[in-house]
Amino acid sequence: MTILDGKRIAADIRRELKEQISRRRASAGDKQTIGNRCPKLGIVIVGHNPASETYVTNKMKACAEVGIEAERIAFEDTITQEQLLAEVQRLNNDPSFDGFIVQLPLPAHISEQTITAAIDYRKDVDGLTPENVGRAAKGLPCIISATPRGIRELLSRYHISTDGKHVVVVGRSNIVGKPMASLLMQKHETGNATVTLCHSHTTNLKQVCLTADILIVAVGHPGLITADMVAEGATVIDVGITRIEDPNSPKGYRLAGDVDFDNVAPKCAYITPVPGGVGPMTIVSLLQNTLQAYGHTL
Repeated sequence: MTILDGKRIAADIRRELKEQISRRRASAGDKQTIGNRCPKLGIVIVGHNPASETYVTNKMKACAEVGIEAERIAFEDTITQEQLLAEVQRLNNDPSFDGFIVQLPLPAHISEQTITAAIDYRKDVDGLTPENVGRAAKGLPCIISATPRGIRELLSRYHISTDGKHVVVVGRSNIVGKPMASLLMQKHETGNATVTLCHSHTTNLKQVCLTADILIVAVGHPGLITADMVAEGATVIDVGITRIEDPNSPKGYRLAGDVDFDNVAPKCAYITPVPGGVGPMTIVSLLQNTLQAYGHTL
């Protein structure tokens, strides 16, 4: 059994990105081109959700490490949807920002779908706009959703082939499940898989999971996948991460994935830990997407 170390792979990619950005700026010299400034990312956060605050802090640290300028743009949760839409339009039109994200979740009175749809797809470094999702599904040039991109990168760097394999994706979210399934079935070196997408209405989940060569789980249900649901020699990618109260932990909580790691891991050829698996890959994919937007390759 091999642990898929997303933390280590993400560190490798950050070093590569730092070198790419440095080389691009050096080659630009004094020319009046985009290359003679740092890439710039805007991170919009609304309210004071503790998890969101942590995610934003981690994203800003990662940006600083590779040479991406990151600007945190914070609003109270009393902001109206119209005011937030106005900020999105400002960032769409500001040429100093190569890309930006609106950190989710948003307060209940603001439609995440409306806000996401208003982002210019060329600056959508989370890869969540209808344009980017649709272009990804058709195999057109686009910015790929950060978590699916990170999973695909992790599989590639560990030389885990998806060609002809049966991949079961548990979870049909617009952020992970749907785009992940779409990417894996495409004609691509990290695609060409036969994909089954499961969700809360799948009545024979255990039986379907047992047929998976590669099992990707993203539902936010701690311990959902147990050992009797996983075939010997499978690869398991656990996207779930949930805080569970734990008085024995210094922080008062621990992080749990959707997979019962201790009991499932011995059956696997490869498995991601939680934390330290998919999470770091999602953040580094955001950096890759920002560099892509910086290069105006769409």
